[in-house]
Amino acid sequence: MSPARRAAAGLARWPRYYRSELRIAFGRPRNLLMLAALAGAPVFFGIVLKVNTPEPGAGGPSGAGEFIGQVAENGVFLSLLAIYALLTVLLPLAVAVVSGDSVAGEAGMGTLRTMLTVPAGRLRLVATKYATIVTFSLAACLIVAGMGLLMGVILFPVGRVTLLSGDTVPLADGLGRLALIVGYVAAGLASLGAIGLALSTFTQHPIAVMAATLVVVIISEILDAISQVGAIHPYLPTHFWFSFDALLRTPIAWPQILHGLASFAAYAVIFAGAALVRIRRADVTC
Repeated sequence: MSPARRAAAGLARWPRYYRSELRIAFGRPRNLLMLAALAGAPVFFGIVLKVNTPEPGAGGPSGAGEFIGQVAENGVFLSLLAIYALLTVLLPLAVAVVSGDSVAGEAGMGTLRTMLTVPAGRLRLVATKYATIVTFSLAACLIVAGMGLLMGVILFPVGRVTLLSGDTVPLADGLGRLALIVGYVAAGLASLGAIGLALSTFTQHPIAVMAATLVVVIISEILDAISQVGAIHPYLPTHFWFSFDALLRTPIAWPQILHGLASFAAYAVIFAGAALVRIRRADVTC
């Protein structure tokens, strides 16, 4: 069979391979536990805020306080609070677990060698692994936002949404902005997933990759908080994660959003490319 026909055959089998990877990613007990924890966090936040209802408009001028003070007035903000709070640790942890297991897990179980012997399969391997990470990142964000919205509807009033800029928009507009925020945050997490995927190609120990990926997040967040190194802030992987508040203002600060998305895309291309280079150079006899 010619190389072109082998490539076409591999492309035709890609959906089946992708579905298989999704079953693995969403079927592993620890991944399911992570998703359960993500689903339970908005429930916990909602109950705590209901029992200790903040004064309308209360909260700090920035950070999670912007959302806490709005929850009592509109349950939609419970979704935003959950996303903001979980984006610091739990959401990155979920992505680190999946990306760390993507290649290192296969190497540890001995199945990676078989995958690397498939003709023209290495590009498909990396593409499918990364597509699975992106899907998991989006699913995690949807779970957080969906559970936050559900608990917000159950526990708090829901209606027209008062944005952080002070403008009030219809509920449908507010929900549309929430959907954009979910997509934006998922893109940021997917860029972290590319880092985890690249690290995963260097070891057979998934736990080491998960830890290293979280270390990247922690170091990035620490550096981002130090004003003396402000020159490097725009180049840190987590710098634009919380820029989704630009979608909660009128007018929307699109340059800020587009800058963030460009940063996420750059990290995804660089580290997914690094993972591909590493896989292509891997020795199937090792």
